[in-house]
Amino acid sequence: MRDGQVWGEQAGVVVLPSGARVRGRRVADAASPADFALLLAPGPVPAWPHRRIRWPDFWVPVDRADAIDALSEALRRAHAGERVEVACRGGTGRTGTALAALAVLDGLPPERAVDWVRATYRPRAVETPWQRRWLRRLT
Repeated sequence: MRDGQVWGEQAGVVVLPSGARVRGRRVADAASPADFALLLAPGPVPAWPHRRIRWPDFWVPVDRADAIDALSEALRRAHAGERVEVACRGGTGRTGTALAALAVLDGLPPERAVDWVRATYRPRAVETPWQRRWLRRLT
């Protein structure tokens, strides 16, 4: 436990199929420290290690291979017990799509990813048809 609160009890934390936990949030929101962050939008950077994916708002990652590599790194870190977070400007579309992608990479069937992230993170996560299509083609 750090900062007086268990990671799994914090807002935005989802449990992936393997049991690993990952937090989704808005880039601008104040947050307790993480061990690693995937940033999906321009903006402030956290004081902890991070990696940025070029991912336009309401769209999909510019570089698919780089995005999958970054998501795989985040998943490895989460499996190792690190506190991993994913953040974009609004914390819904890109963040929701990335969380759903982590679940798919963790073993969730792609056709269940959107329903899963909307039930466990935010009801409007994965905002566009092309984000849904990107998830279906992830593996």
